[in-house]
Amino acid sequence: MNHLSRQVQGAEIAVVGVLWLATASAWAQDHHPKMAPAQQLIAKQVPPVVNKSVLMQTTPDNATVLVSLSRQRAYLYAGNALAIDTPISSGKKAGFTPTGNFTILQKDPNHRSNIYGNFVDSRGRVVRAGISARIDSAPSGSHYVGAPMFYFMRITPEGVGMHIGILPGYPASHGCIRMPAEIAPQIYAHVRVGTPVQVMY
Repeated sequence: MNHLSRQVQGAEIAVVGVLWLATASAWAQDHHPKMAPAQQLIAKQVPPVVNKSVLMQTTPDNATVLVSLSRQRAYLYAGNALAIDTPISSGKKAGFTPTGNFTILQKDPNHRSNIYGNFVDSRGRVVRAGISARIDSAPSGSHYVGAPMFYFMRITPEGVGMHIGILPGYPASHGCIRMPAEIAPQIYAHVRVGTPVQVMY
C-alpha cells in the first residue's frame, strides 16, 4: 500500500468516525428525557391574598402575626379577622427558624444583616459574595457589606426576623422569615414594636 492510499484510507476512517459520532449524539438527544427548567422544579406557592377591607381596620394595637412553618405561610390578623395570607420562606434546616411566642423587638425599613452579605472593594464591587462574617475573612482591600433585609421586623435577640426576601417555594433562609416584596411593607406598616408573633410548626 503506497503513501497516497494510506492517506485516503485514513481520511475515509476519519469521515466515518465523525458521521458515527454525529448520529450517536442525535440519537442520544432524541432518546433521553430533556432536563426540566429549574423554574418547573420549584414548588409553586399560592400567591398572597389581601383582604383590603380587613387590612383597613388593622392597626398596630389589634394586629397579630401567625407563621406556619409546615405550610410556609404567614398570616396578619386584625383581632380574629384575617387581613393578609402570604407565602414565606423560612429556615432551610429544622430549628433555624425558632418556634414559639414572640413579639416584634425592632423595626427597620433599611436593615442589613450583620452576619450574611458580601465582601466588596473600595468602589463597591463584589469581591466575594454570599459570605458569613462569623467564619469568612475579608480579602485584602475589601470590607463587609450586609445583605439587604428591607422592612425588617426582628422577633429574636439573635437576629431572626421577617423581611423582604427571595421565595423559591421551599424553606431556604438562614432562619429569617422571607416575605414577598409587595407584602412585607404592608405588614410592616400595620405592626409595632410589641406586636405578638406566633411561629408554629
